[in-house]
Amino acid sequence: MLAIYKKEMRTYFTTPLGYIFLAVALCVSAFAFALTTYYSSDPTSNTTSYFTIMIFLMVIFLPILTMRSFSEERRTKTDQLLFTSPVSIAGLVIGKFLSALTVFLMYVALSLFNLIPIYANVAQNANEPNATIIIGNIMALILVGSCFIAIGIFASTLTENSAVSMIITIGILIVLLFIYFINMLIDLPVLEVVFEWISIYGRFTSFTYGIFDIASLIYYLSLTGIFLFLSERIFQVRRLG
Repeated sequence: MLAIYKKEMRTYFTTPLGYIFLAVALCVSAFAFALTTYYSSDPTSNTTSYFTIMIFLMVIFLPILTMRSFSEERRTKTDQLLFTSPVSIAGLVIGKFLSALTVFLMYVALSLFNLIPIYANVAQNANEPNATIIIGNIMALILVGSCFIAIGIFASTLTENSAVSMIITIGILIVLLFIYFINMLIDLPVLEVVFEWISIYGRFTSFTYGIFDIASLIYYLSLTGIFLFLSERIFQVRRLG
């Protein structure tokens, strides 16, 4: 697993992909932060709107990061080497997941510099930034990002075309995010319960108030595990087939 992790990290930073992801994501997040807080018509230290926007922007960013995970191996036929390597299929999937997660965590860490202006200008703001809410939002961002990465890796096992993998990932993420808003329009109690349970965005909102919901934490970790397990199963079937 460690060998796969190192290989994937080298791939991210010996090709433009890792640099492009970090540069574009950081620029867009800085712009979104400026619009929602420091340079908004009503300057505020409340960062909830900023983190909410970033959740939706990750629907585009993270599929770019994961779209080549397995599809590129399949296209170039290097997956045949992986089939015969001493690394287990589970270790292979986890290694790729952890490498993409590491790049994403680098982005999250660097994006924290966006918070400097609201702390440096507390006197100009109506309220001092709420550290609990900020930590809750950061935790939610990481948990949701982990789910998105796992879903992206799963999608990349389905096709050898990176673009198709990206489209599949975006489609799944849109459904899981916008099901929350669909749920607000329906009036069927059974569907409402089901949609509320599987909604990624619905569980994200509790963290935005600084509430550390254990049920939501378990949900995000479980969803990540499920898609990694599905990725491992698909790759295992391909190896046996």
